[in-house]
Amino acid sequence: MKWLIPLLLLATPAAAQSVSLCDWQALAQALVEPWEENTRVFANGNVRLAAIDTVEPVNGAAYLLVLSPPRSELGERQCCVVGFSDQLGFAAIYFDRLKADYDPAVGLMFDVPVQIVTADASFSNGGLLSLTLNQSTGAMTTNMALGRE
Repeated sequence: MKWLIPLLLLATPAAAQSVSLCDWQALAQALVEPWEENTRVFANGNVRLAAIDTVEPVNGAAYLLVLSPPRSELGERQCCVVGFSDQLGFAAIYFDRLKADYDPAVGLMFDVPVQIVTADASFSNGGLLSLTLNQSTGAMTTNMALGRE
């Protein structure tokens, strides 16, 4: 049965990531220090990505924080967190290797290497998390390509 978990993860990597509105994971105390190395701005300051570390659970404490348009009527940006699943972040996010690009037909595109570990630690693997952001609608799509380790 242990062999089934890696096979399921490899068969459905796109379904594994979760984009949700900011909740407890987005507390300011979870911002990874030093801040200047773990946060970046894009689109003339309208979009900010930051690394979050919630400390627990050890195998899933790393999240990607995304502040982006559209803005609320009070001027606040949309706030979302990207994790491995609804209840679990990544084991690690290699924020220093974050790559960004822009395509007017698609939107802002981000790639960042991550490490995933299942909740029971029976499976661990590197991957490349891809995130696409449409600033007009606020829609985000994710995809993850697992490494070959």
